[in-house]
Amino acid sequence: MTETLLDTRLDEEQTAAVTAPRGPVCVLAGAGTGKTRTITQRIAHLVRQGHVAPGQVLAVTFTARAAGELRTRLRALDASGVQARTFHAAALRQLRYFWPRVVGEERPWQLLDGKLRLVGQAAARAKAGTDSDSLRDLANEIEWAKSSLITPEDYPAAVARLRRDVPGPAEQVAQVFAGYELLKNRAQALDFDDLLLHVAAALEEHGAVAEEFRDRYRCFVVDEYQDVTPLQQRVLDAWLGDRDDLTVVGDANQTIYTFAAATPRYLLDFPRRFPEATVVRLTRDYRSTPQIVAAANTVIGAARGRVAGSRLKLVGQLPPGPDPDFSEHDDEPAEAAAVAAKIRRLIADGTPAGEIAILFRINAQSEAYEQALTEAKIPYQVRGGERFFLRPEVRRAMIALRTAGASGQDTDLVDTTRRVLAQIGLSDEPPQGASQRAQWESLLAIVGLAEELVAVEPEADLRRFSLELQTRADASHPPVVQGVTLASLHAAKGLEWDCVFLVGLVDGTLPIQHAEGDEAAIEEERRLLYVGVTRARRVLRLSWALSRSPGRGKHRRRSRFLYGLIPDEHPASRIPQGGRPSEGGVKPRCRICGGPLMGTDAMKLRRCGDCPSDVDTELLDRLREWRSEEARGQGVPAYVVFTDATLTAIAEHRPADVAALVGIPGIGARKLDRYGPAVLALVSEASE
Repeated sequence: MTETLLDTRLDEEQTAAVTAPRGPVCVLAGAGTGKTRTITQRIAHLVRQGHVAPGQVLAVTFTARAAGELRTRLRALDASGVQARTFHAAALRQLRYFWPRVVGEERPWQLLDGKLRLVGQAAARAKAGTDSDSLRDLANEIEWAKSSLITPEDYPAAVARLRRDVPGPAEQVAQVFAGYELLKNRAQALDFDDLLLHVAAALEEHGAVAEEFRDRYRCFVVDEYQDVTPLQQRVLDAWLGDRDDLTVVGDANQTIYTFAAATPRYLLDFPRRFPEATVVRLTRDYRSTPQIVAAANTVIGAARGRVAGSRLKLVGQLPPGPDPDFSEHDDEPAEAAAVAAKIRRLIADGTPAGEIAILFRINAQSEAYEQALTEAKIPYQVRGGERFFLRPEVRRAMIALRTAGASGQDTDLVDTTRRVLAQIGLSDEPPQGASQRAQWESLLAIVGLAEELVAVEPEADLRRFSLELQTRADASHPPVVQGVTLASLHAAKGLEWDCVFLVGLVDGTLPIQHAEGDEAAIEEERRLLYVGVTRARRVLRLSWALSRSPGRGKHRRRSRFLYGLIPDEHPASRIPQGGRPSEGGVKPRCRICGGPLMGTDAMKLRRCGDCPSDVDTELLDRLREWRSEEARGQGVPAYVVFTDATLTAIAEHRPADVAALVGIPGIGARKLDRYGPAVLALVSEASE
């Protein structure tokens, strides 16, 4: 159905966001709630009402794919003049235009294809590691620092203040950072962060440039606002000046890129910065079945901290579907084989392979599933960009296209791309042999990317296409091919499939081991699982293995985030991990590891003493304050009201009603009558 002037499919909340008056608008949009439709309809509505001309709107998002989708939808709404770009693409365009006036040179400095060569030279001078892994870590750290607006001089103090894990001694990393900047400037080159830094400086320091830009662009829309970095926010502030015609859209509970300097604080603080802002919450989920929506709400409902305070409880709008499936396996190869077998049945029953995804926490988990799918003769693609864009044939193709673009071989982009790639192996018919066929498919996928670009930018040439390919490589955004998708949870953000397998759900992997002891990091790991769950439309299957490989003993625990998610009647909720059900009736077992409970406190908490706690620390503090007031009023010791163990159990279980509260040992009828309403009220306030 083509979107009309004001889409009749818009629900009440979406309509409120679309028709909100000019000025600051904040749309808190949960997963699957139709945010792209809402964004495009709002822009089109502002244009139709005469509030702004299409060419005066700048909409920014975080991937070229998302920007292309915005442009496609806006064209269907007769708003094709709107600029919809990534932050970096918008900054590159602006920098090319303003460079002669700001710098005094006709052409801007060249854009680096990649920074590893210069990072390697700087690392060698600083006597730091120069192997490929070390250089990638250093390059990522430099990107984080620049995105965080941290200079080489400030880097050691900043990472000490933030207690950040760094790829080497902080002073040495700062030396590599400074050396890289020096080498880059001597070469008169820019990296992608420089695009943003230079644009911000141009608008901040050159009044005439800022005046011309702000006369050109009057209205701004920012998608995925929870993922902006301090550097991107600086650019946005420079674009805005003292104006407030800004619409932001985001979901703090999908913040999963803080390691790359993204922060949800700008989204969370938006109503404080703009007290007159219109705030709209989108909670109706049109993507997933009610069963999957309920699972997502359970996962994020246990979140804590400031981000959790903005949680959106999704309301499923689709017809019912199957319940999420949970399965436990002896080892990872067995888990992968079982997943492949289930996928084979799904495909046999009519589900397209392209509508199935296997999602995992780290890329190293991919290998077992690649092998299992290969043995089952199931086609697949590995999403994540690095594998695709580091393939030799893809690198050769990018060099060939860049060279052809520089020599002016421009006619029709798609035809020219085919002609250039034919010189390095793209034939009309697929070759024989798995290796040659894989290379041929890679080159054909590049032609597909050219077709995608022409669909949104008909005037695009080889130079523009080469830049698009490099942007995709830097953003880990490979082309889509038919087959089961293998992807990390980070790479899956923004995508969706009919059937999703979430695999390897064990403590130490999700949450990742290095997050232990850092509550903020643990909460980000929880949000990763939430993102994974909300990628599924119809079928959701979650699994874990008790050992990495056969015969090594069953010593791993399923992820703590699965507590409360697995139904009580499901076998996985009763069978202790690494053993069989106890004979002679069901005995109390740890809700996290499944082992037998020993001792009064363990029974009360329903977890072993050495299992990780999922206590809501803010709620526990409120409960302790309330207990102290009660004890003072009665003139009794605090433990007479409730013991510390009982308060901890309340803060961990977060009972929502009397039945759940009385289920906690230590809360009998008398205490329930006397304290129950107050305790439940505190729990409810903490949840809200």
